[in-house]
Amino acid sequence: MSKVQYEGFPRKEGLPRKVLLFSGHMIDAPSRVAARFPPDKEPVAAAAIDDVLAEIGVDWGDLAICGGSCGGDLLFAEACLARGVRVELHIPFEEPAFLARSVDFANANWHSRYLAVKSKAALRVMPDELGPLTQGENPYKRNNHWMFDSAARFGIEKLVFICLWNGEDGDASGGTQHFMSEATRRTSRIFWLDTRKLWG
Repeated sequence: MSKVQYEGFPRKEGLPRKVLLFSGHMIDAPSRVAARFPPDKEPVAAAAIDDVLAEIGVDWGDLAICGGSCGGDLLFAEACLARGVRVELHIPFEEPAFLARSVDFANANWHSRYLAVKSKAALRVMPDELGPLTQGENPYKRNNHWMFDSAARFGIEKLVFICLWNGEDGDASGGTQHFMSEATRRTSRIFWLDTRKLWG
């Protein structure tokens, strides 16, 4: 079990009843040419995430594991915290580098929202817990595997995977497409929020 403590869980032996694992697109950068997650679709995505949490029946004391990027990750974390679900943020780089790559580029208020989520969550930084990358290792794929292993530590039968994804390959390896392929190998409890349908 990780060094993160869960003394607040209202379950026997302090364990969560459900473990929610999330992956999803970041908000589009202002310079992005082909739209994937336009900022004006944020309310649509937030509503879809909240609806699926209600469908799953999450409750106080369950656990949510996600990244901390602007867009899907932070929308998911905010929705879980609002329902009393404990949240772990897993980030692949030291925090300043992560914020520059995955939060601050989107402008708006994502930096302050990240800090607000972080203040109520457990922040887990991959280099601190797993050590430096080996030569040629993809940090995003490593982070995905680490998140799966962190979720599975409570038993794979508790795991539910949720993704906000357009069904296409990402801009680089290790994104949501990689996460979905890993999820289909490990669990049948998958909720895919298909942005091609959500955006209409």
